[in-house]
Amino acid sequence: MTQATELRKIQTQGVHHLTFTGADRQTSIDFWEGVLGMPFIFDQPNLDDPNEGHLYFDPGDGRLITIFTNENRKPDPSPVPEAVGSLHHLALNVSQATFWQVAARLEARGVQHSGPVDRGFMDSIYFRDPLGLRMELASYRFEPPEGCRYADVMIEAHRIRVEQGARSIEREHLADAIELLVARRQQSLSQDRSPRNPY
Repeated sequence: MTQATELRKIQTQGVHHLTFTGADRQTSIDFWEGVLGMPFIFDQPNLDDPNEGHLYFDPGDGRLITIFTNENRKPDPSPVPEAVGSLHHLALNVSQATFWQVAARLEARGVQHSGPVDRGFMDSIYFRDPLGLRMELASYRFEPPEGCRYADVMIEAHRIRVEQGARSIEREHLADAIELLVARRQQSLSQDRSPRNPY
C-alpha cells in the first residue's frame, strides 16, 4: 500500500532570468544594450549547443536576460506568433522621466510604436524588437511606501477597485492603497489618524 504524497508548493522568489532565441550576436548587442541600455555583462558558448553563443544582459534590477545567438541566423522582423502557450510580450520597467522620451527615441531609429497607452496605474508603449517580439516599456505612476513593494500597492488597489465596482485600477485607487499601507505599517503617536482640515 502506497502512502499519498502531501502536495506542497515550490515557492518562487522572483524571475531568475529570461532566455530568448536570437539571430546573430551583433543584432542582440545592438538591441539589448544599444537601444534598451542593458549592460552586456557575460558571454560564453551555449553549453547545450556548441554552435550557439549565450549572451547575458542586465535589465536594471540585477536579474538577467540572456540570448542564444547563431551567426547563421538572420534577423526576421516578422511578428512572433502569439499562439496559446507562447510569450505575448515582454514588459520592461522604465522611469517616468525615461518613459516620456521613448516615442521620440524609437522614431529616431525608424521604429513604429503604439504611442503612450494609459493603463490607469501605469503608462505603456509597445513596439517590436528586430526579431518581431512585442516589447512593452512600462512605467508605474506611483512609488510604493517605504518597506512595501509594487505588488503590495497593487493588491490593495485591486481590492479598493473591486469594492467600488470600477473596471480598472486608477490613480485614486493607488493613492488610497498607499495611504492604507502607510497606516497599517507605520506607527504614529496619534490616537486618531483620520483626515482633518487645519485651515
